[in-house]
Amino acid sequence: MDDKAETRDRILEAAGRRFDHYGYNKTTMSEIAADLKMSTGNLYRFYPSKLDIAEAFARAHEVEEDAIMEGIVDSDSPAEVRMREFHRTVLERTFNMIDQNKKLFELAQAITQERPAYSNRRLAVERVYLAKILKDGIEDGTFAPCDNLDELAEMIQCATMKFRFPQLYNCFRIDMLRRELEGTMDLLYRGLLKR
Repeated sequence: MDDKAETRDRILEAAGRRFDHYGYNKTTMSEIAADLKMSTGNLYRFYPSKLDIAEAFARAHEVEEDAIMEGIVDSDSPAEVRMREFHRTVLERTFNMIDQNKKLFELAQAITQERPAYSNRRLAVERVYLAKILKDGIEDGTFAPCDNLDELAEMIQCATMKFRFPQLYNCFRIDMLRRELEGTMDLLYRGLLKR
């Protein structure tokens, strides 16, 4: 790893500690720089804004998330089982992450509101996973044929949005969300079945 990459990693670690303890909104660039014993000007050379740091922080966690999702999508389980497991995993991981650290909610909100392209890119990645599950289900005769898998994956995202971002519905308990997700998946599955 070169010096610039190492410095970027150190910045993300320091920012992560600040975001964890004080929250995104109460963290400043000068505080992050002070924690690293560097000038604020030097920090700006690596990340032009706090939002850039937040997005880089989120991207660093994508690797683990993508590995988990790829494991589900590429498993030998039937398509319906993988579709359910995919959505259960998204719900559980997101809910638990926010529930265990309320300060991450601020960071997620900032990225969603200020960087919609980031959120849209993540949703596009998820649609690729969903489309693969749908394709496998069509090929094995479980799901009805479909002319546009990308559009169908997008509609499934729309139907399950509440479970993808449970923090937007933070008045719900996880047991309620689990029950609602299972009911939603039952409806989706019946709609996808080959007749």
